[in-house]
Amino acid sequence: ADSPSKAHKAAAPSNITCAVITVSNTRTIETDRGGQKLMDHLVGAGYEVTVRHIIKDDPELIGAAATTVDGDAILMTGGTGVSHRDQTYEPVSELLEKPLSGYAELFRMLSYQEICAASMLSRTAGGIRGNSVILTIPGSPAAVHLAMEKIVLAELPHLVQQAPS
Repeated sequence: ADSPSKAHKAAAPSNITCAVITVSNTRTIETDRGGQKLMDHLVGAGYEVTVRHIIKDDPELIGAAATTVDGDAILMTGGTGVSHRDQTYEPVSELLEKPLSGYAELFRMLSYQEICAASMLSRTAGGIRGNSVILTIPGSPAAVHLAMEKIVLAELPHLVQQAPS
């Protein structure tokens, strides 16, 4: 018998639009390896990337991007650490109407297997705002690969399907 989870996944949309936002004070399109890795994973999985921006690590800009960029999924990379310049977590967390704490828990658990206790420095966040899924990912290509391969690509259609429309 099919599980309810399999039934949900079977009904999930396949034509998902995504926005990729890199949060950085120093990256350009040419040097944004994490954002490019994110693009590669999304396009490789057949998703349409409709927006790709690089914005400064500034709470107002991050909040504006999370609320004005259009897409079924908004994936933000960068600015998730604990240094004074890492500003992504707070504005995104405050905007989420339905936080998905399990996303950050899973990411840190998987990250722990690769970088041990340093994984606690990752302040990823995810959830639903309106009809968009918003997920933050650390900016390193290795972190993007981990998040995309082990979490995001497996559940993105299901998350989008569950988001209010």
